[in-house]
Amino acid sequence: MTSNADIKPAGWKLVEVGRIVYIRSGPHEGRLGAIVEIIDPGRVLIDGPTKDEARRCPRTPIALSAVSLTAFVIPKLPKAAGTGALAKFWEKEEIDKKWAESSWAKKRDQQERRRNLSDFERFKVMRYKKQANFETQKAFAKIRASAKA
Repeated sequence: MTSNADIKPAGWKLVEVGRIVYIRSGPHEGRLGAIVEIIDPGRVLIDGPTKDEARRCPRTPIALSAVSLTAFVIPKLPKAAGTGALAKFWEKEEIDKKWAESSWAKKRDQQERRRNLSDFERFKVMRYKKQANFETQKAFAKIRASAKA
């Protein structure tokens, strides 16, 4: 008995050439890179040819424990592609734009902004939160009062 079932992994993030990774630790923490080659089961060679100089990641081997795999992949990236070729694929796939629009990047940016607030700015955020919570409680009180009546 033969089967024609086409089984596809459901949204898995596989370690593969062309997978975009976010570097969690090390000297290039907070930057993006693409897997260019798999060195061994625990290490990969990455390169991040973004146009933003502050976020650029040089070609370097890195442990898989120091990176997070993203959902973005550069399809058909040749194994051990050079920085110039990778930069063309990177631009073609608009990786920087896709990353900036992702909820992951937005959350990281928000955390960074919060981390860099001054004391007075933190105080203002606290007051705005209190004000918003008060308005929410008022609205819920109105709803409860109208439900009882």
